[in-house]
Amino acid sequence: MRPKRVVFLMSDTGAGHRAAASAIRAGLQERYPGEYLCELVDVPRRYTPFPFKYLPELYPRWVNRARRSWGLSFRLTDAPDRSRLVMDVLNHLWGRGLRRMLAEHPGDVFVCVHALFSYPTMRALRAQPGPRPPFVTVVTDLVTTHAWWFEPEVDRCLVPTPDAYARGLVYGLSPAQLRLTGPLVHPRFLNGLPGKDEARRMLGLHPRLPAVVLVGGGEGMGPVYRIARALNARRLDMQFVVVAGRNRALRRRLEKVPWCQPTLITSFVHTMPELMAAADILVTKAGPATIGEACAVGLPVVLSGAVPGQEEGNVAFVLRHQLGAYAPGPAAVADTVAAWLAEGAPGLARRAAAVRQFGPLDAVWAIAAEIHQQATRIS
Repeated sequence: MRPKRVVFLMSDTGAGHRAAASAIRAGLQERYPGEYLCELVDVPRRYTPFPFKYLPELYPRWVNRARRSWGLSFRLTDAPDRSRLVMDVLNHLWGRGLRRMLAEHPGDVFVCVHALFSYPTMRALRAQPGPRPPFVTVVTDLVTTHAWWFEPEVDRCLVPTPDAYARGLVYGLSPAQLRLTGPLVHPRFLNGLPGKDEARRMLGLHPRLPAVVLVGGGEGMGPVYRIARALNARRLDMQFVVVAGRNRALRRRLEKVPWCQPTLITSFVHTMPELMAAADILVTKAGPATIGEACAVGLPVVLSGAVPGQEEGNVAFVLRHQLGAYAPGPAAVADTVAAWLAEGAPGLARRAAAVRQFGPLDAVWAIAAEIHQQATRIS
């Protein structure tokens, strides 16, 4: 029997959507080896017209340079009537490209991990002759989930939190369509992570100095440079790792800084599970993927900021579950990290233990099982 084709609809607007698709693909491959061929399709890049094809470049610039207008656009469109109006416009503009996408990437199951693509893709699928393949939406935002996530014609909508489940009901999905899975984490964060000592040895870090890791997402978004300088100015008793992501200009700036503690500057890394396992404190914006990964390894987080709209609820999520602190801005981050380090090893261990209480983080297996169920019902 031939492997079934699972087509993931995503976009490199930030690293979180690709990370979600990659995590689910890994879960399918581990639980159902040889049964699925998975394709990750960057929808706007390949199948939408100008200017939408440049969304991966436009998104970080908009969020970094015009945060208020981004937040305003999120709130204005996050309502049933207004969201549907925007989707109707996008469906008109994208329809031809999405029909071409379906011809080039036929699937036995479609899995959408981006809020913009469920509605227009469902219309393109509906226009095709013959039975429609199953369609699953996996919501990656934790709490403040936009109305665009909740397309009422999908077969299943898998959500990470009770807040997202409640919003799905408000936006017209039925309990039979919704399933609460918990936050999605890649299997690499769940299977056989090294202990802290071994992770530090693997990464060449000091075995005893407290380790602080600063990340700004895959694109190095937010005031990473200013946060790094603020922490450096405190001359704290720590070692420091700054992940600049794909932002090469940021990395060059960071490499010119005269650091006051052992410091490693790195670009986008494929060893994030080991890096988090080696760390004592993670400084990050409130991205859902990074928060989930930190939970999986028991790493307390200092949230340096949040994208207006979709990430605002993540701050409340972290505080509610005692996963860390919210410290918007470089000075507040430096104050918080200094205070945590002043608590010494017992304080850091206590915070890590509190994070480990959150769970279970087995959403990837539940999502893989849902996709498998959808695929087998068409056999």
